Amino acid sequence: MIQSKSIENSVILITGGTGSFGGTLTEMLLKSNIKEIRIFSRDENKQYLMRKKLNDSRVSFFIGDVRDFQSTYDACLNVDYIFHAAALKQVPSCEFYPLEAFKTNVLGTENILKASLSRNVKKVVFLSTDKAVYPINAMGLSKAMMEKLMLSKSLHNYGKGVFCATRYGNVICSRGSVIPLFVDQIKKNKPITITDPNMTRYLMSLEDAVSLVLYAFDKGLNGDIFVQKAPACTIGDLVLALKEIFNYKKDNIIIGTRHSEKLYETLISKEEMKRVEDKGKFYRIPSDNRGLDYDNYYLKGKENLSGSLEYTSHNTERLKVNEIIKILLKNDIESSNFLKL
Repeated sequence: MIQSKSIENSVILITGGTGSFGGTLTEMLLKSNIKEIRIFSRDENKQYLMRKKLNDSRVSFFIGDVRDFQSTYDACLNVDYIFHAAALKQVPSCEFYPLEAFKTNVLGTENILKASLSRNVKKVVFLSTDKAVYPINAMGLSKAMMEKLMLSKSLHNYGKGVFCATRYGNVICSRGSVIPLFVDQIKKNKPITITDPNMTRYLMSLEDAVSLVLYAFDKGLNGDIFVQKAPACTIGDLVLALKEIFNYKKDNIIIGTRHSEKLYETLISKEEMKRVEDKGKFYRIPSDNRGLDYDNYYLKGKENLSGSLEYTSHNTERLKVNEIIKILLKNDIESSNFLKL
């Protein structure tokens, strides 16, 4: 899984390291000859549980907040590489508290960028989301700004490290995702609440998400954004698959679309598709490195966007119910409410 030799004997910092992604990445990194993994987060209880679970002297824990530059700067001392996963990512909470989303997802990213440059970190991989593409909610807007900060700094870091990013959509059984909710409703013998059965979402495992991030770590150049090709399904078919797995007969309830929810996930915009590079299992979106030449805005352009299609959960490979079942059974969906601490 971990192919890059540069990661061996290195010091890694994972912001938001007690989350679903951080826990999975840490377990994978511990299988390599890693020198130290630093878990940086605000939640002391999750850090305690993670420390107890892993029981590995190579993992150290830093209480801090990406919103606070000093704690971020301190945690970056002698760090070789950073995986920036800390974020406010629940759409409803960001929608009701947009300033909090801005503080964590935008200002927190700026602190990571500044700290990594000051500490001479070799590479930072930033975790973004489909919601940053054509954003319609506060979470997506803040993540889009995170990407813009990364892209700006990648153009002006004067060779002091590499900044790149990944985007992914729905991750199976990650905290706050829909599958744990559906499983919980089934276990409590309640009706399954569906927003829109025609809504589509990508289906990626946590291992897939980590694989994407490690690919970006291994191959990423300044300003690159990476996307993993992934299948998708409708929410209606996802529910049918879960009901078949659990032999569940209770009727569903259609509740309608929630606050700022999209019909489908978009991982690459049609504007970006004009310069995307197909890497087999992945797409690479290279940075647009044109300078601030106002002629590019008023006198000349570069690309014709007509006919270009974005890459979405509506036009990717569509899974059938039996295929969804196979994917779900590969993941521990019954314990998903307690996944990764």
